Amino acid sequence: MNIVDLKSVLLQHCQKQVDNRYLKIKQTIADIEESLLEESKSSSGDKHETGRAMLQIDRENTGKQLVEIEKSLQLLKKIDLQATSDYARLGSLVYTDRFIYFISLSIGSVSIEKADYLCVALNSPVGMLLSGKKKDEEFVLNGITYKINKVK
Repeated sequence: MNIVDLKSVLLQHCQKQVDNRYLKIKQTIADIEESLLEESKSSSGDKHETGRAMLQIDRENTGKQLVEIEKSLQLLKKIDLQATSDYARLGSLVYTDRFIYFISLSIGSVSIEKADYLCVALNSPVGMLLSGKKKDEEFVLNGITYKINKVK
């Protein structure tokens, strides 16, 4: 599998993760809205007001999660699979002496054709260490030194 195809498969894994989170959040929002309507039909009183307040807080928190997911979707759209660079950046595959990193979103390990790839966000601790690094450079993570073998 060539690099562009590999990056494409990894990007699809990231997209699928974000899409699944997006659907879950949208369902949660719909459930909260439905519960708020039910609370409106209930009798008034302290218990009713507390229930509505808790649902409002849940709706606000879920709305914040939705905004984060939408940011992730926008970030994925910025990844240019055709672009090449000799330094690590968004969309890069970084081969080290221990792991292969795909700089995209933090979704963890993805196995493709018997190889494991760690999908990490550019703003994650490891992503920030990788950013701008080139072949033969090193970085230290949790007291372990990693050497970059190649960047694609």
